[in-house]
Amino acid sequence: MAGNEQVTIDYPQLRELCQIDGLKNRNNSATSDDAHRTFMNEYKKIFATKSNSRGNGKLPLKALSYKDTSSMTSLSSSRSVQGPTETQFGRSGVGKEKEKESDTQSHNISDWLGELHKQRKSEDPAEIRKQGIKTLRKVLRKISFERNANENDTIYQILKTFPLIHDHIPDNVLRELCVIAQLDVWKEPGITIFGNTGFHLILKGAVCPLSDVYLNFPTDSNGRITSPSSDLETPRKDEVKISELLGVGKCFGTLKKLEGREPNSRVLSAVTAEPVCEFLKITTSDYTKVIEQIETRDKTEKMNLLQSCENYKLWSRQPLLKVANLIEWTTFPANTVIVSEGYRSPFIAFIKSGECHVLRKVEIVHTLKNGKQKNKTKQVVIGKLQKSDSFGEISVLDDEPITCSLVTASTLELGVIEPTKLHEIDDVTVQLLRQSSKKTFGDANEDEIHEEYIQQELKREWNEFKHNVVVDVINSRAIRPGYGKWAK
Repeated sequence: MAGNEQVTIDYPQLRELCQIDGLKNRNNSATSDDAHRTFMNEYKKIFATKSNSRGNGKLPLKALSYKDTSSMTSLSSSRSVQGPTETQFGRSGVGKEKEKESDTQSHNISDWLGELHKQRKSEDPAEIRKQGIKTLRKVLRKISFERNANENDTIYQILKTFPLIHDHIPDNVLRELCVIAQLDVWKEPGITIFGNTGFHLILKGAVCPLSDVYLNFPTDSNGRITSPSSDLETPRKDEVKISELLGVGKCFGTLKKLEGREPNSRVLSAVTAEPVCEFLKITTSDYTKVIEQIETRDKTEKMNLLQSCENYKLWSRQPLLKVANLIEWTTFPANTVIVSEGYRSPFIAFIKSGECHVLRKVEIVHTLKNGKQKNKTKQVVIGKLQKSDSFGEISVLDDEPITCSLVTASTLELGVIEPTKLHEIDDVTVQLLRQSSKKTFGDANEDEIHEEYIQQELKREWNEFKHNVVVDVINSRAIRPGYGKWAK
């Protein structure tokens, strides 16, 4: 066969040949002479030739893929072979690698080594950062209101890979900031970028800061920016060092405007050092709006949680606001002991989601195998708390032990008030809080707890009896679950 032609296999034609009557198969022990002659005369039709576009005549054997067609003898439609389709930041078609186009699928390993090396290269942190910067530049070319949710999420995932941003901005704040992030482009060197107008992440080019302190980025535990340090003094022109260049991936500026400084202040500012510079910019005004929206949303969520609790539905808005300002969010995983009976509750809690079991201790008489009896303490589940329930008010306010133990039955999200914060509200609100609360399952007496324990023990013994009967029947019939015909 000519060197510029490529051998391929027509699988539909091969399948048709294998269906010739008289060929040897599971139902036919031998091949008839007529079937043998027919197969030998027609087998060459399973080979198809295609021109080799590379012209080297040394390409490996290709196999044609097939699709259902009206004619089994026609060559099937070829498929494109795709290499790695998506990088770490490749959501919504953003940052996708170029797909390898080919008429046929190669079975030669050497044809795929390039794709393998490309995939390994994308695992390098430097390459991931480079690809992330490239993706940011592409996505940010859209105006904020033109971007969809997936594109905003792509920005969020990329910014999380920057340690400075990830360590200083809470995730909920960063996700909101990604929605209003914008691209700032300057096409001339020597232009001053005023850092007091917003936070800048360099995506292309380089800048020279105009002061030793060019970034105001410390935050408190709530994500709010603290006051700038006393080092932020206006520098002299002769103090600017050209060697202190900030390249791609570096940051300068501030998220919150410095008090007492003009927007065009040289503090935190920088000068473009290359002809084209691009920045991801978050303005100070947008940051302030985002923080206000988050705080308003959080306050509303706490107010709704309080109003959903039965004990606080009749409260007026003013005391509700005072109590809501003290609430902080916390989460406990399943099977976690929140508080034990006989100890003071660590906080006043309002359940936002999830459930927890309520347990009480009960004294019982246990009979030993030798006939002797002894007293033992058991815990009995007497109820459960769920969404919109509260606990711990009386224990915290009166500094007394709680009357039951609480164990989470699922992931529990709570709004809690620490005892140390109660001094921040007035005495009238504290008294109102005390009058509206009651002990958690404090009305359960000893007789009811004993009766509940007996019922639970009877139910447990009955379940064990049923289980033992089923096991005895299975064993007597030599049934082994998971083995042999019972494996499925």
